[in-house]
Amino acid sequence: MSSDHYFSPAPGTALKTRQITVSLRGEDRVLTTANSVFSPAHIDTGTEVLLKYAPEPPLGGHLLDLGCGWGPIALHLALASPEATVWAVDVNERALDLVRTNAATLGLTNIQAVIAADVPTDISFRTIWSNPPIRVGKDELHNLLEAWILRLEPEANAWLVVQRNLGSDSLQRWLAAELPTNFETTREAISKGFRVLAVHRD
Repeated sequence: MSSDHYFSPAPGTALKTRQITVSLRGEDRVLTTANSVFSPAHIDTGTEVLLKYAPEPPLGGHLLDLGCGWGPIALHLALASPEATVWAVDVNERALDLVRTNAATLGLTNIQAVIAADVPTDISFRTIWSNPPIRVGKDELHNLLEAWILRLEPEANAWLVVQRNLGSDSLQRWLAAELPTNFETTREAISKGFRVLAVHRD
């Protein structure tokens, strides 16, 4: 059995791509996924909840999909905000290749699919959307979220979707306790066992 996880930087399994049809921005789109990435058969339920309940993204600036997988959130953001630059960040190089493939399929030129180290350190974000990789472990998850949320622009929001039984309520409490006082964390929606959390920077 393979020891690959969707958060493996370089999956060791042979690449097996597949085409799936998904609905993004109200239209059916035929996109490419593969093995050893998160939810290769469909848009996972948590991401569907996030796409339903998060508001329209800013029209311009830098937008971040943190833990992008094969790209449904990044593609949604890029379709909604063609003048913005969407940063699709993941550790999994196979996932990043799929984001690039899917962006090309949809004719999107405003997505940068990169590992974290390739995002310029002077960039701040007008919004962050994430279905975060809960299974990497609590400490790593906390470090990841704190590092990126602190890069929100003033008056900007991060939108996170987390399954209730995987710790959404404890994560909300941690964000409220650990982020600086000019950040506020609220629960904005509950659906299908998931919580949508908003983190606002004053």
